[in-house]
Amino acid sequence: MADVENTLRQTMTVVDGAIGAALVDYTSGMALGTVDGGGGLDLTVAAAGNTDVVRAKMRTMEMLGLNDGIEDILITLSSQYHLIRPLTSRTSKGLFLYLALDKRRANLAMARHQLSKIEAELEV
Repeated sequence: MADVENTLRQTMTVVDGAIGAALVDYTSGMALGTVDGGGGLDLTVAAAGNTDVVRAKMRTMEMLGLNDGIEDILITLSSQYHLIRPLTSRTSKGLFLYLALDKRRANLAMARHQLSKIEAELEV
């Protein structure tokens, strides 16, 4: 099991094209940890903004009566991918991993696979 700081650092090294990562509490919008890979992102602002995305999707699923979980949310920009992965373990409910990727260097399928593995190893 890995702690938050080590997990975020590991994310930046094992995921090709990673430019920033954060662990976020979506009940408060606060980042519990961030690692900037030189991507120039304000990860605190990204944490708060992506909290709104997660909350909106959860509300929509509830209104639709969908009894399902979110595996991940993908936001595709012209030069970046932004992955949001809500954590599912009992001890990490209300948290999500956020990963920003340089689209030119990243392999989206591998990034999703790596993020899934990283989530499994995270100890919160």
